[in-house]
Amino acid sequence: MDNLSHQKIAPFLWFDNNAEEAMNFYVSVFNNAKILSIHRLPVDGHFPKGEVMSGTFLLEGQVFHALNGRPGFSFTPAISLFVNCDTQEEVDMFWQALSSDGEEQPCGWVKDKFGVSWQVIPKVLGELLGSNDTMRAGRAMQAMLKMKKIDIATLNEAYNR
Repeated sequence: MDNLSHQKIAPFLWFDNNAEEAMNFYVSVFNNAKILSIHRLPVDGHFPKGEVMSGTFLLEGQVFHALNGRPGFSFTPAISLFVNCDTQEEVDMFWQALSSDGEEQPCGWVKDKFGVSWQVIPKVLGELLGSNDTMRAGRAMQAMLKMKKIDIATLNEAYNR
């Protein structure tokens, strides 16, 4: 954990009052994930005994910080978390988990039940869209624009037409 605790830049997520629930959810979605720390508020008459103030968790080698900051700020799609997927099975699994009780959005975007925006994107999408063959890349882009969850077979079909 020493290397992780010295990570220079890490996302910091502000939740109203469900940071612990969010951390547990995210750790359940990803295989290489764990809660690193939970800091509970002291009992001082202002807060319920043992209420979570903040915590840190690890997802696929990336440290995240979470805070129960109370209402005041909310998440927007202006900042999103990008999930790089190798296969359609990975896309399907992450899409299903992250959109559960959340909101499916166009072009591979999902807003989870906590309001955090995620992009669930297969690596092949970048390869197809970055092709030197602009006609084929354009067909893949047009196919992607019609999707919510990205479908690799449909992208490849459009690209290879």
